[in-house]
Amino acid sequence: MPFQRIEAEKLSRSVVKQIEQLILRGILRPGERLPSERELSERLSVSRPSLREAVAELQERGLLATRAGAGIYVADVIGSAFSPALIDLLSAHEEAVFDYISFRQDLESIAAERAAIHGSDTDLKVIDTIFRKMEVAHRKRNPTDEAELDAEFHLAIIEASHNVILLHMMRASFNLLRQGVFFNRQQMFKNRTTRDILLDQHRAINAGIQERDAEAAKAAVIQHLDYVKEEMNALKASERNEEIARLRYAHERER
Repeated sequence: MPFQRIEAEKLSRSVVKQIEQLILRGILRPGERLPSERELSERLSVSRPSLREAVAELQERGLLATRAGAGIYVADVIGSAFSPALIDLLSAHEEAVFDYISFRQDLESIAAERAAIHGSDTDLKVIDTIFRKMEVAHRKRNPTDEAELDAEFHLAIIEASHNVILLHMMRASFNLLRQGVFFNRQQMFKNRTTRDILLDQHRAINAGIQERDAEAAKAAVIQHLDYVKEEMNALKASERNEEIARLRYAHERER
């Protein structure tokens, strides 16, 4: 008969599976520090030897990393999605900026649609909470906080879509955006009028999701990233014009 004996799973294996799921679902994030060994063993109700065995396996597989004297952290599995050579290549070519925005537009519009349909009530509360923080940051003169919350807002929508492949793909690309590989996000927030328009666009995205209007949420994301493309085109044109003006000025001074 094709039956096999059922054996109890090792505790360390159960710990491995739980931590794997937390990383896969984006709950434990790259660079996040795990609780101390004592606290973690208590939370999981396992012995320290079982916990150590699980951590050792996850470290060997590159999912956890130890920092001397600082504890155990989730490894930067997202950062390794792009090789240093590809990052240099992307940052050196202007066309990559617009390809990146188009890539985001395609995937984030789908994510917003899915979030409106599949997001839990708690997912929607997270998105709305981040948007309310954006409104507070918007009133400040320094756009740094608002620019950072902008990324968090979009990632919260992707998380609410409940598609782990989409989540990790977009986290990897947002990681490059935070590093300034494609463009400096704070440039987009320097102009007060632009900041006002961007906030209104995020308000429309949030409203569509909160009302569970999938089509409205999707359309709002597309409109928002169309505007980002237009603004980036304008910024690139302004930079080129300034470069030409400086050459003219330098030439005029030499005459």
